[in-house]
Amino acid sequence: MAFRRTLAAATLALTTACATTSQVKPVPVATTEAPAPAVPAPVAETKKERDMREVFAQAVAAFDAGDYAKAEEGFREVVDKAPQSLNAQFNLGVIAERQGRIADAQAAYEKVRFLEPGHVPTLLNLGRLYRVQEKYEDAIALYEEGLKVKGREHEASLLNNLTVAYRLAGKHELAEATARRVLARHPDDAEAYKNLALVYYDQGKYRLAELVLANARKLDEKDPGIYNNLGMIYLKLEDRPRALAQFQKAVSLDERFAPGYLNLGAMALAWRDYAGAERSFSKAVELEPGSSEAWLYYAYALDGQKGRDAKKGLAAGEAFEKVLSLRAEQPEALCGAGWAYAVERAGWDKAEGFLQRCKDLGSTSAQDKQMIDSKLQGIAAMRKTGQPEAAPEENAPNPAAVGGSGSMLDKVSDETAPREGAPADAPGESGAAPVDGAAASPEQGGPAAEPPAEAPRAE
Repeated sequence: MAFRRTLAAATLALTTACATTSQVKPVPVATTEAPAPAVPAPVAETKKERDMREVFAQAVAAFDAGDYAKAEEGFREVVDKAPQSLNAQFNLGVIAERQGRIADAQAAYEKVRFLEPGHVPTLLNLGRLYRVQEKYEDAIALYEEGLKVKGREHEASLLNNLTVAYRLAGKHELAEATARRVLARHPDDAEAYKNLALVYYDQGKYRLAELVLANARKLDEKDPGIYNNLGMIYLKLEDRPRALAQFQKAVSLDERFAPGYLNLGAMALAWRDYAGAERSFSKAVELEPGSSEAWLYYAYALDGQKGRDAKKGLAAGEAFEKVLSLRAEQPEALCGAGWAYAVERAGWDKAEGFLQRCKDLGSTSAQDKQMIDSKLQGIAAMRKTGQPEAAPEENAPNPAAVGGSGSMLDKVSDETAPREGAPADAPGESGAAPVDGAAASPEQGGPAAEPPAEAPRAE
């Protein structure tokens, strides 16, 4: 469901959000896309209201220009003077999410929810935050509560997102039933078909998933999420050239489609094309700065190049630390940071701390602990002899393999384009709900420790 906007502004990045004026409650219209800017209806306004409208408009313009600091300042001014402004408060959450400040984004969305429990854009964005933190039961409870609000019982966007939350929680029967509930009322809902296909994907019914996605493609040929998920199916069917073509098609349709870059990077990483992987993952973290997964694989790509360029190792260490800022004590990031920083004297202090923490993990094998002891002894010896740096070790464990859980090529995207994951591209007075399922990321896991030697090439 979307809301009429009476102030020009573009849609927000990972929610189909629309901008309106700074009135407390937006006026609904029948569309799921951001409508063209509408002319405000003539109403009597006080000077204060006109001033707030102008401040809001300037904040939207600042967001459009990428000046998030100025946009945040403007929206905070509106909230300070009009605490009941749902739209300004919602946009503060969007900005925080866009900047990767997940806790701040969640707090902002919770304030909107307190003021209006049935505010769909807030329920969707907040639910997404729960999902990316793997709080699936919280997301389920949030969507189910939203559906109990009068007039929201059949809200397709909430049902689609509930389908995803059920699926991610492993409740496949409920997920399938919810997707079919949407299709029973909205037979042309491409998102429901996409979600249903992913339910089958999870259960290994790849050909059936492909068939269902074909129905979704007929309804929306320009949805990058459809091609991305087809790519995941073809990977499972071991048709890598066809999978690569689907991922490339996804990002060609939407250059801001983060899942496509994640999966292109995964394919490059698996083939040890670390430079290519770095390019794809750098785009992914730019688009989704709050995604610990994107940062983790970006770190892997950098780490793979440290043998030729020690500076890449230090950059990898910083990327692993970014993961830890988003997900404290993440095993792969802890161990990866230790080995990455160990590549050069400038990183030894951090390397020692992270390697010790890695060694103390219950998941670290006895062999890895021996390697860590050897590395720590080597660093200590080099400190004494005054050697400028430690030579990169070819036998150092791949950080993806330390506590890892599989190949990223086995992941599947749960979301269509930036309609639902991170915040939108331009804050609006209130947003139309994203109608896709889950966050744009495949399931957890690390890249293969022993990928093939050659990188795939586009046809």
